[in-house]
Amino acid sequence: RNLTKGKVIAVLGCGGDRDSSKRPLMGAALTEGADIPIFTSDNPRSEDPMKIIREMTQGVALSHDARVIVDRREAISEGVRCALEGDVLIVLGKGHETGQEISGTKHPFDDRIVLSELIHS
Repeated sequence: RNLTKGKVIAVLGCGGDRDSSKRPLMGAALTEGADIPIFTSDNPRSEDPMKIIREMTQGVALSHDARVIVDRREAISEGVRCALEGDVLIVLGKGHETGQEISGTKHPFDDRIVLSELIHS
């Protein structure tokens, strides 16, 4: 928490067709570490993105500030909208990846580009 005196806003999704036992742990870490946790998708692959998010939030006490936004671009956009001067927005999960795999199709998607577009629009 030495990161900022403002709020920490964090966007996180879990990949589909991967170890689902980690999803509740990642959801708990998100809600514990962020003032405004935003649950979203991250390469759902063949799985239903909402099912993945439900597993992430299983057993997690969601605050009134928590958000569930399946569309990753919209989730990042919500994070940008929530951020005020002095806050920190953290977009987690995809890192250097330049695509989002949904139902067997890889769609162009780069968190860095999306975030830059949203900040400069």
